[in-house]
Amino acid sequence: MTEFPQTRSSLIAQVRSPEDREAWDQFVVIYRPVIYRMARRRGMQDADAQDLVQAVLMRVAGAIHRFEKSGPETRFRHWLRRVASNSIATAFARRPQDAGAGGSEILDLLAEQPASAPDIEKELAKEAMRERYLRAASVVKSDFDSDTWQAFELTVVKGLPCDEVAIQLGKSVGAVYAARSRIMRRLREQVQRLQESGI
Repeated sequence: MTEFPQTRSSLIAQVRSPEDREAWDQFVVIYRPVIYRMARRRGMQDADAQDLVQAVLMRVAGAIHRFEKSGPETRFRHWLRRVASNSIATAFARRPQDAGAGGSEILDLLAEQPASAPDIEKELAKEAMRERYLRAASVVKSDFDSDTWQAFELTVVKGLPCDEVAIQLGKSVGAVYAARSRIMRRLREQVQRLQESGI
């Protein structure tokens, strides 16, 4: 996935209404972790990342009424990505730079370079993908026993070889491959459902 999460048209309409607190809460559940993790990856401390998330969400709340779907190709996620990217770029541009001791010319030169918009968009897309995986995993995990899920996590998430995981779990290598395959298929299905439902 290379995009910010899709958002259901009904949720967009509901979020536009200041009285619909439930819709806004659902919107925040979807987007807060994406923006927060991206900010942390960019080197922000927890408090600064939390402030950034608040700034982005406030900006979205103040501007969402201006979003217009002018055609079938118009996507809310593209508008939201632009709002978030601009907020993040502004936050990084305003952030005081750490000054290196000793007057290093290279550090001074690096401090003058703003974060580029494509880099921010790539990080937002990566974090959106991660958030979808985490949501899908929380649903799918309950469908499998703990050994099956552990075989998947050890081989796919941690990258351990299947034969090593088979020994660790006391299973055959074939059983580990089968567990991994079944869970990956279910995760893909669940991610697709999340995309179709706009999450």
